[in-house]
Amino acid sequence: MSSFFIKHKPKFNKKRKPEVPATKTSGTAKKKKAVKEESDEEIQSDDAFVSGEESDPADLFPEPEQETAQDKRLRLAKKYLEEIEKEEQSRAEDKEVHDLVSQRLQDEYLDSKGKLRKNIADQYTGYNEKTIKILKNKRQNLPLTSIVISQNGAFMFTGCKTSFVVKWSVPSGEKLGFFDCLSHVEQINGNKRRPHILAMALSSDMRFLALADGGNNIQIWCPDKLTHIKNFKGHRDVVTALTFRKDTHQLYSASKDRSVKIWSLDEMAYIESLFGHQAAITGIDALSRERAITSGGTDCSIRIWKITEESQLIYNGHKGSIETVKLINDENFVSGGDDGSLCLWSALKKKPLHIQTLVHGSQENGEANWITAIATLLNTDLLASGSCDGFIRVWRTLNNGKTLKELFAIPMCGFVNSLAFTNDGRYLIAAVGQEHRLGRWWRIKEAKNSIVIIELNKKESS
Repeated sequence: MSSFFIKHKPKFNKKRKPEVPATKTSGTAKKKKAVKEESDEEIQSDDAFVSGEESDPADLFPEPEQETAQDKRLRLAKKYLEEIEKEEQSRAEDKEVHDLVSQRLQDEYLDSKGKLRKNIADQYTGYNEKTIKILKNKRQNLPLTSIVISQNGAFMFTGCKTSFVVKWSVPSGEKLGFFDCLSHVEQINGNKRRPHILAMALSSDMRFLALADGGNNIQIWCPDKLTHIKNFKGHRDVVTALTFRKDTHQLYSASKDRSVKIWSLDEMAYIESLFGHQAAITGIDALSRERAITSGGTDCSIRIWKITEESQLIYNGHKGSIETVKLINDENFVSGGDDGSLCLWSALKKKPLHIQTLVHGSQENGEANWITAIATLLNTDLLASGSCDGFIRVWRTLNNGKTLKELFAIPMCGFVNSLAFTNDGRYLIAAVGQEHRLGRWWRIKEAKNSIVIIELNKKESS
């Protein structure tokens, strides 16, 4: 079979030489000829194939430069180091991804069990005084009473002792819209009463905004279009507190009628009522479990309602009326009262784990300044409290929620009626007024009715 490559230019009409008789010398000649023929079998380069010309084998296979033993050792060492570096880099990337996945799975597991707590409070060094935003609106010229923030921290809704609710952009502080709930207030003896917003709640997916307008009913609005959807009727006295169960459309409401009611906004229907408090309920909170936690005001109790089990857990610890309660996670919570104390609790114990007394000082007559608002950064050791002493105080919980340490104080004139952190912990937002949200017992004239957005400072990550 003829070779695919052309080794030499074809030669024609050449006569074969006569065979030489086999001798010792001719055998040597044959070996030499065979070696020569083998050398002639070298494959030419592509260029030679294309042009039909032969190339010098020395051009195709240049002799390598002479490498000393030291150069060889150096080259091999560099190659070995490069291989080690690539292997270690790959391992580091794999380890980082593995650690991130492992941490997330662990956080999700602890969150599902209600025990997740991230220690981040030691990263906070104070607040940025230069970037504080004070938001005012002529439609909310009376004391601000409540704040709700969207899950992504982009929007917030504010309510006050007028009938107007205003929608804001958190990063810019720009007003995005408003609505008036007056037209949907129930009539009493043919006349509409003067409404004022006592409480609000926003669903996690921002589909529903619920508000207590100072009466027995609950108004449901669309946060996007700012349009009214429905009124819920059922409470026999003023609705004081509202909250959505996390990541659901299940709404919990609390009232001065001493009951908690459960509503389904998917079906726009009432579900059931819970009874047990002996006084007006002042605060309510909930997370992902089918549970709610309430503060019972002057009955000096906190109750966790296990809705599916149809049972309740009762906690006592304050010496006076309990004004507000907030969950840290599903197993821990914090409460504040008119005795000026902050109490840290575990759901597994009937008494507080820690009581911090007179956290906002006392008045000239010796009475403690009430704890009027509490905010917790969910599943962390960071929380904040507000009163009327002229400061918002930011706290860190230590020893798994068994002690409290004050991190810093933020000057704030007036009644701090509502506090909330954005989910990323960047901002702390306060609703401030000249009066308490639930009454007009006394007035701080020098205070400004406003919303205050405070940017918190954190240590630079190394």
